[in-house]
Amino acid sequence: MQLSSRVLENAFVRLEPFEDSHKAALRPVLDHDPAAWGGMVSAAYGEHFDSWWNAAVTARDGGSRIPYVVRRLPDGDIVGTTSLYEIKPEHRRCEIGSTFYRPDVRGTKVNPAAKLLLLQHAFDAGAVRVEIITDANNAASQAAIRKLGATFEGVLRQHKRTWTGRMRDTVQFAILADEEWPAVKAGLVARLAA
Repeated sequence: MQLSSRVLENAFVRLEPFEDSHKAALRPVLDHDPAAWGGMVSAAYGEHFDSWWNAAVTARDGGSRIPYVVRRLPDGDIVGTTSLYEIKPEHRRCEIGSTFYRPDVRGTKVNPAAKLLLLQHAFDAGAVRVEIITDANNAASQAAIRKLGATFEGVLRQHKRTWTGRMRDTVQFAILADEEWPAVKAGLVARLAA
């Protein structure tokens, strides 16, 4: 598996790997809905932004993460962020996560369009498994992941420590390349065409 850091684009969104020029534009986009950050390992709103950005760039430079800004098309607004991370070429797997969208684009075609691009990129690069995880307390995120067609694999108890110090249970989902990706892809394409 060889994941490259490059722009991914379809008719709905353009995912641009982090560059220094994105930093100032992304900061106000993430400065919404502080409660939504509660289940995450790190927060990126307000005073937390710089340390979050620096950690993402450090992981990018180390090869374990490709962080993206999510630009909505056709208006070109940056509306959020997402990442391919926990990149493990030796196991041919990665995760999709560290995703946050402005509240006004949640429930639109932005998320399925972005997930389609990320999944296509990972599987084209040779991934056999892509994982998506979320806080067990985040019912909306779990519903969105299930709607993608990802397979529920279980709950990892006290799996991660959130930035607030709470030990969270993590709900784990995955999509396998041969067995599941074709149906997931077809479902996402159909959702975007509707």
